[in-house]
Amino acid sequence: MRHARQVLVFLSLAGSLAAQSKLQSAKRGPSSVWQMPSQFMTTAHGACDRSASSDYAVCIIGQMTKAGASAGAVSFSRELYKETHGEFGVMTGFHDEGPVAFAWVTYPLRANTNFGLLLVNGQPRIVNVEDLKLLDVKTMKQSPPFRDVKAQFPNVDVWPGDRDGKIWPNSHVGPDGGIEFTVAYPLRDGCHACANAGAVIFNWNFDARGKFLGTSFQGMLDPPLH
Repeated sequence: MRHARQVLVFLSLAGSLAAQSKLQSAKRGPSSVWQMPSQFMTTAHGACDRSASSDYAVCIIGQMTKAGASAGAVSFSRELYKETHGEFGVMTGFHDEGPVAFAWVTYPLRANTNFGLLLVNGQPRIVNVEDLKLLDVKTMKQSPPFRDVKAQFPNVDVWPGDRDGKIWPNSHVGPDGGIEFTVAYPLRDGCHACANAGAVIFNWNFDARGKFLGTSFQGMLDPPLH
């Protein structure tokens, strides 16, 4: 009898893990979007400040279901937590472009920029457009317009975009049926609050099956006139 109970427990656990794995491997959609209630972070902070958990973000994610988040929303936050090595984020907007989709993410624990933009459902499943290491900066730095800006702003560099979680970047058909996403980034002279030196534009390129092919430098925009 004891052996039978152990088998049932094992089968139940295996089924639960299989269901969770299937949910995380499924394509993301509107069901992963969650608008946080206004008091969520206050309530979650109160619960997690008292928690014995050593990982604050994991504790916050654990509070989402209690606040009414769907299984898809919780699953996405868990996947994002693993992808970012410990950051808590919630999908607050979704726009499907097939085979790749946009996902706006709110990061409530960040001190400065609380919005991020991801490209999801492709290969890899999550591509972070604020990952500056993926930008084709070599081509950018060799361009005459950037060299002119560099002469005026010696410490100029690309910074993550000041996203607002509302304005979707442009997309268009790429070669061989692929898709390209055009995203702009600010140029700052040494720090986030330093002089605005304009903006640079990159395409994020995917093939027809959604495989990420890399980025390509498209050009520059002048800083706004004051």
